[in-house]
Amino acid sequence: MALEIEDKFDVPEGFALPDLGGVPGCERVAEPLSHRLTAVYFDTTDLRLAARGVTLRRRRGGDDEGWHLKLPKVKGARQEITRPLTRSATVVPAELASLVLAYTRGAPLAPVAQLETRRGVTRLLGPGDTVLVEIADDRVKGTVLGDEPVVRRWREVEAELKEGGRDLLKKVAKRLRKAGAAPAESASKLARVLGDRIPAPRPTTRPEPGSAGEVVVAYLRAHVAALLARDPYVRLAEEDAVHKARVSCRRLRSALKAFKRIVAGTERLQEELKWLGEVLGEARDLEVIRARFAARLDGLDPRFVTGDVRRRLGDDLSAREHDAYGRIRAALGGERYFALLDALDALAADPPLTAKAAKDADKALSKIVDRNWRRVIDAYDVARGMEEGEERETAMHEVRKAAKRARYTAETAGMSGVAERAEQVQEVLGRHQDGVVAQGVLLEEAERARQAGEDTFTYGVLAGIESAEAARAHEEFPSVWSRLV
Repeated sequence: MALEIEDKFDVPEGFALPDLGGVPGCERVAEPLSHRLTAVYFDTTDLRLAARGVTLRRRRGGDDEGWHLKLPKVKGARQEITRPLTRSATVVPAELASLVLAYTRGAPLAPVAQLETRRGVTRLLGPGDTVLVEIADDRVKGTVLGDEPVVRRWREVEAELKEGGRDLLKKVAKRLRKAGAAPAESASKLARVLGDRIPAPRPTTRPEPGSAGEVVVAYLRAHVAALLARDPYVRLAEEDAVHKARVSCRRLRSALKAFKRIVAGTERLQEELKWLGEVLGEARDLEVIRARFAARLDGLDPRFVTGDVRRRLGDDLSAREHDAYGRIRAALGGERYFALLDALDALAADPPLTAKAAKDADKALSKIVDRNWRRVIDAYDVARGMEEGEERETAMHEVRKAAKRARYTAETAGMSGVAERAEQVQEVLGRHQDGVVAQGVLLEEAERARQAGEDTFTYGVLAGIESAEAARAHEEFPSVWSRLV
């Protein structure tokens, strides 16, 4: 996987590349190179990838021939995933096909276009002949495949940043524009060759400006887009991807619950988001607890680390995490998940707004935020009226859940003060809950070690540390609460 940062330009047939020598930061311009490239692009028959700004191609020629998957741009950059050429020229490798399932929703992939390109490459070099920027001058013949192929020809220039800061790319782009290049009208070569065959974006409901509906719908749309965008990275088990996807699920579900008087009839969708969050949660929880135990063991006096504890709390938990990722991928390849994505698309495009959605955002949302913060206070009143024990532990967990919902609700409304208070409650109670959960895992692993005849001393040491951590958070909470209420 690589991050692709580039500027694309449309140029007339008679365009001449300007002198790029002397660009600040560039030591010299390398001798030009030339390539002949042939790329076949794959998509569904109704062009679901192209409609989302995703390109999947098999390219021969050049110094990076192979399979290329480019995901939609985020903050001016695109993630590009590459794999070597396979023997088949018509079947997409299974791994790459799985990475676009959130967009295809299981529909088959087939060749939809072919691009033949004569490319001239100019490279700007830095210290040690490091390639800083690569300018590709492309003369393209694009063919839309089908019963009646359509051919288009054009010329374009791409400037791609290889090393260094974006300021360098801006300076190169400025010189290209002065020479007659114009920012490209199409986001990609594929978009240019397909033209109006690419489906138009789905029409969307526009809530009243300044209304509660406008604020809530903007929040929902942002997290629907975030959940979809994170799907490929979850499948690749990229660092923090599962956590971010799970948070998007939680934020969406929390918002739909909190703002049910503004966006109505989403109970079924909330249940499906809960399901997806649980699917993602198993791997995430194992990932967190494994890292927690590794840090604890590294901090212990080596004399206290006995038996096979590192394997059990490291490799064994890692194996369980690996199995959990398998269950994630299975779920993300199923019809239930695709139906959830369809429902989220429908929600984002045309949310079922109530009459209350037209009310002034500040007034309507502040009441909802206040009501959710009141739920935190009420939940704690119930919990502290109980005797110490399992029931009180459960009640305090409900306080934490209420705080998390209050935080997300306040963030949606832009009420940072309430959000910060709720986050402090969530953080302290989260430390307590993490310590309790960690003790439970240690008891399970210690029992397995005991049955295998291993020394279990270290599990007891770790359990003591976790117990103390949970107790500290428990004792700290009343003073934190008194500052907040």
